[in-house]
Amino acid sequence: MSTDGEPATDIVVAHDYLTQRGGAERVALEIARQLHAREVVTSVHAPEQTFAGFDEFPVRESGSRALRALRRDMRRALPLLAPAWSRMAPVDADVLVCSSSGWSHGLRAAEGTRKIVYCHNPARWLYQRDDYLQGQNAGVRLALDALSPALRSWDRRAAGTAHAYIANSASVADRIRRVYGIDAEVVHPPLSLDVEGAQDPVGGIAPGYFLAVSRPRGYKGMSLVIDAFARMPDERLVVVGLAPSRTLPANVTAVAQASEAELRWLYGNARALTSMSREDFGLTPVEANAFGRPVLVVRRGGFLDSTVEDVTGVFVDEESVDAVIRGVRAFPGDWDADAIRANADRFSAESFGESLRDAIASVR
Repeated sequence: MSTDGEPATDIVVAHDYLTQRGGAERVALEIARQLHAREVVTSVHAPEQTFAGFDEFPVRESGSRALRALRRDMRRALPLLAPAWSRMAPVDADVLVCSSSGWSHGLRAAEGTRKIVYCHNPARWLYQRDDYLQGQNAGVRLALDALSPALRSWDRRAAGTAHAYIANSASVADRIRRVYGIDAEVVHPPLSLDVEGAQDPVGGIAPGYFLAVSRPRGYKGMSLVIDAFARMPDERLVVVGLAPSRTLPANVTAVAQASEAELRWLYGNARALTSMSREDFGLTPVEANAFGRPVLVVRRGGFLDSTVEDVTGVFVDEESVDAVIRGVRAFPGDWDADAIRANADRFSAESFGESLRDAIASVR
């Protein structure tokens, strides 16, 4: 292990589960790359469901067969994740960095190992229950009611074992302070989509649409956006991450999954990105900005960190169909693409790595 004053060279990164291609997984991969992690620890690793870049590192799983059986929908594994993380062998390294939205911060660290949590958000199912339960049935609500007291106790004990917390946005830092009583440094997550990479056109889609990139979660606000565009037949919306459905309005196109090359094409040919999601940070506005595209987003959460009003995008002040319609109708036609790209440069992988290493070095 390193001694005080020497840089940490033996670093292990942990992430809740590697079963999806979401923003948190992109960030966890970039953390591992920037810190040259010795290994990545997770509860379940499904290589076919997450980013191929994790194959650059040895990945250690919990070994739980029950969790592996539920890897297609980890929300069903809620009762199993805390025990799985608690039973894993302690990490013996210079530094353990836990990329956590509620689980990996429960991984134990050996004596002498600095444990730092990069927090995407305190557990949404415990502290933002209304957001988490949107679109869920009564059975899920009853199960969460029964599990919450024990999970909340486990969660707070786990948070108390960290030497430091790092938040991905100012709003998450505020939640960490309110939930755990911990002051967290803010290190914004990085843009990891390769803007210069190849682009593959998506068939049947002409340029000039509004773009939404989101997983189908209630708090992501997609139904609100779709309802708004249903009342604007002269505008077009493309939604990435939503399964095609006959019930969608004629002017809304769903793309269930997009490759990296297709996603680059979709960003590059959009009029703007739009999102009414209750995001902790939200990387999609930064990704759109990297292609010189402005955004139309709700004025809350991490969007306040990533969006410069009237320079890189426009805010919607309330979560309603009428507000989205007003925002789309009034959306400017002329933007300074160079200024928009300059904003995305603030979130480069290099800047993220430097800030992350400085934050780790300050923890003793």
